[in-house]
Amino acid sequence: MADNTAPAGSEKQPRSVRVVLLALMITMMLAMLDNMIVGTAMPTIVGELGGLEHLSWVVTAYTLATAASTPLWGKLGDMYGRKGAFMSSIVIFLIGSALSGMAQNMGQLIGFRAIQGLGAGGLMVGVMAIIGDLIPPRERGKYQGMMAGVMALAMIGGPLVGGTITDHWGWRWAFYINLPLGVVALAAISAVLHLPKKRAQSRIDYLGAGLLTVGITSIVLVTTWGGTQYSWTSARIMELIGIGVAALVGFVFWQTKAVEPIVPLHIFRSRNFSLMSGIGFITGFVMFGATLFLPLYQQSVQGASATNSGLLLLPMLGAMLVVSMIAGRVTTNSGKYKVFPVAGSALMIVGLFLLSQMDTGTSRFTSGVYMAVLGAGMGCLMQITMLVAQNSVEMKDMGVASSTTTLARTLGSSFGVAIMGALFNNRVQHVMAERAGSLGSKITEKSAQLDAKSLEKLPAAAREAYQYAVSAGTHSAFLLGAVVAVAALAAAVFVKEVPLRGAGPQKQAGDAAGDAADAQPAVAEAV
Repeated sequence: MADNTAPAGSEKQPRSVRVVLLALMITMMLAMLDNMIVGTAMPTIVGELGGLEHLSWVVTAYTLATAASTPLWGKLGDMYGRKGAFMSSIVIFLIGSALSGMAQNMGQLIGFRAIQGLGAGGLMVGVMAIIGDLIPPRERGKYQGMMAGVMALAMIGGPLVGGTITDHWGWRWAFYINLPLGVVALAAISAVLHLPKKRAQSRIDYLGAGLLTVGITSIVLVTTWGGTQYSWTSARIMELIGIGVAALVGFVFWQTKAVEPIVPLHIFRSRNFSLMSGIGFITGFVMFGATLFLPLYQQSVQGASATNSGLLLLPMLGAMLVVSMIAGRVTTNSGKYKVFPVAGSALMIVGLFLLSQMDTGTSRFTSGVYMAVLGAGMGCLMQITMLVAQNSVEMKDMGVASSTTTLARTLGSSFGVAIMGALFNNRVQHVMAERAGSLGSKITEKSAQLDAKSLEKLPAAAREAYQYAVSAGTHSAFLLGAVVAVAALAAAVFVKEVPLRGAGPQKQAGDAAGDAADAQPAVAEAV
């Protein structure tokens, strides 16, 4: 912890913590901005490097490496020290960024993106775990607004920044832009972050790491390829499902035998930790599904411009930011938090149901109000899930708890995009065939998601049919999201209000031993 030898009243500690938090927010921004900036630059990249048939792998390689490495970074931080693991992940991310910017063909870019993803897996985990070390849970709520603000800024500004960089500096700067920001974060963390050094006696669980990597990779590939490159019932998808299930079952069995398991199964004995992991999965499912289909609906049906696509989500992201800040303040002042998972899940259900009612006549104002309701629900959940999960484990498992919760949200987003996307595509294709006959089937044969240029080329009747089809598709996708969100509400009801640690003076002084001592009764009470 930063300056954890300083007395409680010292001015040095708060200043150091503020500098570290700024560096952590910069790192969090790097992790969240990357895919959004690169996504905007992809048409230019393909135009220069070629290899259109491998385009999807530029994103898939990064996503796979990020998901597979997330739990490993959390465990390495617990075993060998948070600071070293976090700085290593930043360095790997920056190396991957530099190499990606220098790529000469699509094969190189895919490989370098995988390196970048390996580092990215430790960025979010490192941020959350270090905040867990520095800030006691009772005080952590006040910093929720900062994290929600970074997320909102990345989602709104990412496409705009990516377009500006690509147009004026060239696509390679979409990767190079990470370097100065990463160096600033590294310098600040190296200078002012002081955490206890660790040296684990036991060795890394390589077998467990391998089984978990195979399992996660199979899951992500199934959700990425299913319904797009391959039919959901194809042999390839069935093989991946079989491999994934076998690897994960083997992983769980091995974790009961391993000396130093990658994911200690005892953390799931905490009711609150297990429930929050489930709620995090559902929040990822809903959020990334919403951010995929809302701009598509607004561009295709409401005629919004695709240029500033991030701004289309402003009502949802603004509500999420404001509510997250309020929830953080209330949690810090009162120490109470159960109301937020319950209220957030309920608002999420209502918001998704309202969004499912949108049709071709829904105004932008009305859809904006519906998005704000959904955003308020997610604002109650986004950081509270991590806060309660971290409060439910001992300090020695902080990294594993952070990485497991992050991984749950990541996998939720993969499933959300895949399942809601499959439902949306099937519905659009069905309605197009119904309203526009063979022409409608031909238009959506390759993809149910048309860009603005393709939409403009359609005859008036086919364009109107497509608008109805998109409305029907979003209705089905958001209705599914509302049904899934009911599970989050059911889980939230069973959350137990365990007192948040960290109200005493030794917490203010940042005493790690006090954190560890307080963790044990909190875990016992949460079970």
